[in-house]
Amino acid sequence: QVQLVESGGGLVHPGGSLRLSCAASGFTFENFFMNWYRQAPGNERELVAGIRADGQYTNYADSVKGRFTISRDNAENKLYLQMDNLKPEDTGLYFCNAKWWISEYWGQGTQVTVGD
Repeated sequence: QVQLVESGGGLVHPGGSLRLSCAASGFTFENFFMNWYRQAPGNERELVAGIRADGQYTNYADSVKGRFTISRDNAENKLYLQMDNLKPEDTGLYFCNAKWWISEYWGQGTQVTVGD
C-alpha cells in the first residue's frame, strides 16, 4: 500500500522557519522524482520544489528561491522541505508528490500558516 505522510506544518510568524517531512512507503522511493506542492484557499495547487531521484537536481518556484530547500534521504525513504524567512503568502496546505513514468502518488498534506 502506497503511503506518503507529511508532517512538520504549523503556525509560524513571518520571518520564521519550518521543516516539512514526508515519509514514503509502499513503492521504490529511490526511483521517483519527488515534489512539494502547496494550495492556498481559493487557489490552484502549485509546484513549490522538486528533486530528482538521485538528489542531484532540484528546481524551485520563483517565489521560494533562496528561502526554501528541498532534500531527500533515499536510505530512509524521506523527503524534506526546509522553509526559511517565511512570508504570509506561503500559507497553504503542503503536499508531498511522487512521480515516475505513469505512476504518481500524493500525500494528504500538512497545513502551514504564516501570520501574527
